[in-house]
Amino acid sequence: MKNGALVVAMLLLPCGLWAQKARAELKDSKGEVVGTAIFTPADHGVRMSLNVRNLPPGEHGMHIHEVGKCDPPDFKTAGAHFNPEGRKHGTQNPAGAHAGDMDNLTVRPDGTARIRITLHGVTLGKETSSLLKPGGTALVIHADKDDLKTDPTGNSGARIVCGVILGQ
Repeated sequence: MKNGALVVAMLLLPCGLWAQKARAELKDSKGEVVGTAIFTPADHGVRMSLNVRNLPPGEHGMHIHEVGKCDPPDFKTAGAHFNPEGRKHGTQNPAGAHAGDMDNLTVRPDGTARIRITLHGVTLGKETSSLLKPGGTALVIHADKDDLKTDPTGNSGARIVCGVILGQ
């Protein structure tokens, strides 16, 4: 009867919690690995654990972008911010936010940052809000601080780090 209980438990999981975890290897414009991000299902979203090094100290905009492609040096192939709901940019925008919007990443003076946050409004499932959608998505770190409200990008500047989000 253990297998029956497992099936029942799986059926009771909230939508979007079916998927495995996902991972992004983050590279700078020179193609050097500067960190990783691990994505796991969470209530009402996806939990992201990020660990980066060798970045400029200070605050940096950070977003999920709509295409799973990270061609250096400018990472423009990652497309715009992930926005399946067609909202405005910014966690502080009354008409926002994109599904891929996050608060700024603060990099310490030694060039490192480590965070764990929940990304709301995204999944690792089969929904249109899935980070593992056809064509993929990417995690991008920008050169400048995001103002968290200006559409479409928050004036966060050039893309300095990119990683394709892949299911595991």
